[in-house]
Amino acid sequence: MNINTLDRGLGGKKIVVLTGRPGIGKTTVFARVISRLRSIGLIVGGIVCPEVRVGNSRIGFKIVDLMSGEEGWLARLSVACAQQKRVGKYCVEVDDVITIGVKALKKAMQYADIIGIDEIGPMELSVPQLRDAIISTLSHSRRVLAVVHLRLNDEFIIKLLKPALKYEVNLSNRETLHEEILNALLT
Repeated sequence: MNINTLDRGLGGKKIVVLTGRPGIGKTTVFARVISRLRSIGLIVGGIVCPEVRVGNSRIGFKIVDLMSGEEGWLARLSVACAQQKRVGKYCVEVDDVITIGVKALKKAMQYADIIGIDEIGPMELSVPQLRDAIISTLSHSRRVLAVVHLRLNDEFIIKLLKPALKYEVNLSNRETLHEEILNALLT
């Protein structure tokens, strides 16, 4: 199924947003929705930025292209940030973000039925090229599932997300919320 088929069968533009406190399971819900979309034959593109842990310590975040599986570093712990940007205690790996993240969103806008972005937050938005790609995706794509940082403060992106269907992941809904989101994306 391509985007034209999806549009004919499902109507117009729809953005679905997942939010919630850190560690509540937003990425898990996102991954379940992506898996279900793929299982019914839809092409899902975009990015996911899972945390990387060594033992009990988080050392950073990867950035992964949902279509190709290509991955690199979004950000990682570092004392020195040479050409990277610091967000909290993490250094954003600008080259990987551009090479993988920007390319993944551009490719998804061309070829995917549904685009996933996990997540829209301070690290992702600190790289102007990825911020621009996220804005373009939210502005021009038919179906988007986005995980949004709970305290997002980018006014322009907040404005783009105003018409979105919003779901807050919490302890009572995180095991079943993916079904509701799947239905919202497909209707």
